[in-house]
Amino acid sequence: MVSRARALQERLLPSGPLDALRQVLLFFIAYYGYRLVRGAIDDPAGASVAFQNARNVIHLEQGLGLFVEPSIQAWAATKPAVIDFASWTYLNCQSSVTLGALVFLYLFHNRSFYFVRNMFVVAMGVALIGYVLVPTAPPRFFPEWGFFDAVANFTGVSHDSVAVNTLFNPYAAIPSMHVAFALMIGVPLARLSKRRAVKVAWALYPLLVTFVIVATGNHFLIDAFLGALTAALAAWAAAWLARARPASWSFNEPSTSAA
Repeated sequence: MVSRARALQERLLPSGPLDALRQVLLFFIAYYGYRLVRGAIDDPAGASVAFQNARNVIHLEQGLGLFVEPSIQAWAATKPAVIDFASWTYLNCQSSVTLGALVFLYLFHNRSFYFVRNMFVVAMGVALIGYVLVPTAPPRFFPEWGFFDAVANFTGVSHDSVAVNTLFNPYAAIPSMHVAFALMIGVPLARLSKRRAVKVAWALYPLLVTFVIVATGNHFLIDAFLGALTAALAAWAAAWLARARPASWSFNEPSTSAA
């Protein structure tokens, strides 16, 4: 019985309970930092800056011929199944999908988890700097440009509600961490997966998320680009840490497990 319990613990907690607790605390600290940043800009002056930054993004995209977000959302809105799927995906990709992927990596690809963990820590730090320096309102706040809040329409709960505003920063458009997170779990899981269909699905996941954030009116394309740049910077930093720190923090291809 004792041996079975020990085997189960090794299966569920490959590096021991203290290590699992340490990972949870790291992500909790990152979220607490996010909350502090939200408080720093959650005032009329901060909102005014965020709206002006969003207008600057619109003008920049117009100058580059990239301001296609209203057309994408308008197209999606004509297809209820598409806009509802996009809204559902937006609600879940940053929570259940990302958390589920991290837990899966920790349990079944533990040696590769720490590289991904390091990417997340670096990326969240970069994002906090972006939210302080460039608070930016999302497209859904600009109905004059044809945008609407698809997620609010889908759930019946406004982004402006007290409950939603308590949990999320409404001016955290730059960089898009939806895209950054999608890349930081999609690329590693595509590499780790042995089944071709699973590899393709995870490889395409960041593109799906990019469409979702635009179709729901939550991000501009520039936000997505900066989110991808954040993920690339985080991957570079994680690779540097893998060289500077113990080898267990590097990314390792598994020899037996499969996604």
